[in-house]
Amino acid sequence: MNGVIIKAYGGFYFVQIEDRVIKCAIRGKIRRQCGQALVGDRVNVKLLTDAEGVVEEILPRSTRLTRPPVANVNQSVIVFAIKNPEPNPALLDRFLVQSLVAGITPVICFNKKDLAGGMEPEILKQYQKTGHTVLWVSARTGAHMDGLRDILKNRITVFAGPSGVGKSSLLNALQPGLELKTGDISTKLKRGKHTTRHVELIPLHDGGLVADTPGFSSMHLPAMRREDLAGYFNEFAVYEGRCRFTGCLHHREPGCAVKEALEQGKISALRYGHYLEFLAEVMDAERRY
Repeated sequence: MNGVIIKAYGGFYFVQIEDRVIKCAIRGKIRRQCGQALVGDRVNVKLLTDAEGVVEEILPRSTRLTRPPVANVNQSVIVFAIKNPEPNPALLDRFLVQSLVAGITPVICFNKKDLAGGMEPEILKQYQKTGHTVLWVSARTGAHMDGLRDILKNRITVFAGPSGVGKSSLLNALQPGLELKTGDISTKLKRGKHTTRHVELIPLHDGGLVADTPGFSSMHLPAMRREDLAGYFNEFAVYEGRCRFTGCLHHREPGCAVKEALEQGKISALRYGHYLEFLAEVMDAERRY
């Protein structure tokens, strides 16, 4: 029987097969052949009882994330708060790059709309110009939650973002009764206390599976060639092929169409600054390895 691993705990894997969850072990031979099974893996299971079974095959993965360790994700919902804690755009762009490198469609979700005082924040306007889907919601009041609910249907979605932005609160609001543990914001650090200790896929009543993952306050970029980085910034795509030099890195080269667009205000200076920061990081990694 085919199913999806929705949780790993205590050396066992809990596999959703249709409308039931089976507690499974993995044969040593399969573990040696395929390595560590991941939440999100599609597997073939041999039932031993109505509630227990053995994983006999791990099917090929379409995608794989390492932080958090989840397989076969269709999209990532990258959650940041409008305030409390203040959003970190550089970290947001790191999550965007990580998703795109993994072949996963990112969706940006700004939570805590109720704290915005009725004003549309500048960061919201900036990211609406990136070509990514941007949601502005409130887990507390329920504002615009239908848009988030619709985007999760019939997909495997990973929730990502730093601690304290309301990932667990959003899932609790989407599906009352989950009662996922939520953390208060540390007054001293203005950071959320880590409340999600493991990765678990949660079946939604409206269809789809979502993962509530540990929050991260920093993250290294995935390995890539310096020439590939610009491809993960959507705004640069329209200028592809317009630069004077083939392989332009949009940094110090003369005749760069991206830099011209920046000077004309067509590209966000904030995002371009992050691109240069990431470019330096990628080039440094190339020199080290």
